[in-house]
Amino acid sequence: MVVWSEVLREALRALDRNKVRTLLTMLGVIIGVAAVIATLAIGQGAKQSVQEQIRSLGSNVIMVFSGGMMGAVRTGTGTVQMLSVEDAQAIMRECPSVAIASPTVRSQAQVVAGDANWSTTVQGGDENFLVVRDWPVVEGRTFTASDVRAAAKVCVIGATVKKELFGDGEAVGSTIRIRRLPFQVIGVLKSKGSNSFGQDQDDMIVAPLPTVQKKILASPLRVGAILVSARSEAVVENAIEEISTLLRQRHRIGAGQPDDFMVRSQSEIASTAEGTSQIMTLLLSSVALVSLLVGGIGIMNIMLVSVTERTREIGVRRALGARSVDIMVQFLAESAFVSLVGGAVGIALGMGIAYVVSHFAKWPTMIGPQAIALAFGFSALVGIFFGFYPAKTAAGLNPIDSLRYE
Repeated sequence: MVVWSEVLREALRALDRNKVRTLLTMLGVIIGVAAVIATLAIGQGAKQSVQEQIRSLGSNVIMVFSGGMMGAVRTGTGTVQMLSVEDAQAIMRECPSVAIASPTVRSQAQVVAGDANWSTTVQGGDENFLVVRDWPVVEGRTFTASDVRAAAKVCVIGATVKKELFGDGEAVGSTIRIRRLPFQVIGVLKSKGSNSFGQDQDDMIVAPLPTVQKKILASPLRVGAILVSARSEAVVENAIEEISTLLRQRHRIGAGQPDDFMVRSQSEIASTAEGTSQIMTLLLSSVALVSLLVGGIGIMNIMLVSVTERTREIGVRRALGARSVDIMVQFLAESAFVSLVGGAVGIALGMGIAYVVSHFAKWPTMIGPQAIALAFGFSALVGIFFGFYPAKTAAGLNPIDSLRYE
């Protein structure tokens, strides 16, 4: 019968005799496990970020963009305007599955407030824009339908813009200059953080659509996109079909002709981003697992060297009554111990790498118990798998020949 406590003590004594070699053997497993943990942490963090993006925008949000798709190429933008305010109004009026819609345009602009200046995104929308985005104002108020009709030079600003222009000071009621035009800040938006593509959603100014069209873009007819909110998540697909049918009729697109617009749901965009993230995680995890396998080969190599060095010891133990299975268990215990300790250290190192990436690179990371269990289990499997051949070799040595070995 195998006495496991004695097996463990003997394994520790054997490994302690060659401390440097044992540490170097562990190093391959440590690097491999750390790479697995860090990769899974980044991948899971990206997945969670995508899910948060869905929740922040709402899974029933639909986006209609100017331009169609011909194969993998987007067409029809830049020279011909294909979406209009009237299209948005028609969508709200004639699509039963649509609750609300808002035409929108956007542009980059330099913004000045006192001595501070900042380059940010200026978004134009009607009074429904922030409703569709489910984006509340935490200070002041949002603009109204009368502000939109009057093309008032008022705006609400994101948390990042407020920080850069006003610091901890009061923003509501202040005047800022967007491309040298004065705008009154009437509200500050609730912070939403980065989206699934790493863009800061709070780095934005929202103003009435006609104001942005006429004063900033000098293009009163331009509408870059229409944001639509379906009545519920269950009718999103119905809403997409209704919008597509309506816009084809309004734009007089014949049968067989490509659309001059694109309709995408937030869930569809998020699923694409999540799928890309999963593919990258799989590729990086494959590289990490290869490095772990290389560490396992290192364990097998060192254990074979150990078998050769301890041939006489094996002969003595066999002469004193040790069975082949005892010798095999002894060497398997040594390889498994090296792999498990290396796995534990690698997990700690991988968690540290994930923290550094999250803290300095500002990438979202998440380490779940499944990732830790997977890495630890795989490291144990590597130790047993690659330790089996050296253990079997040791157990198969002839006792007489082993005693004669010098």
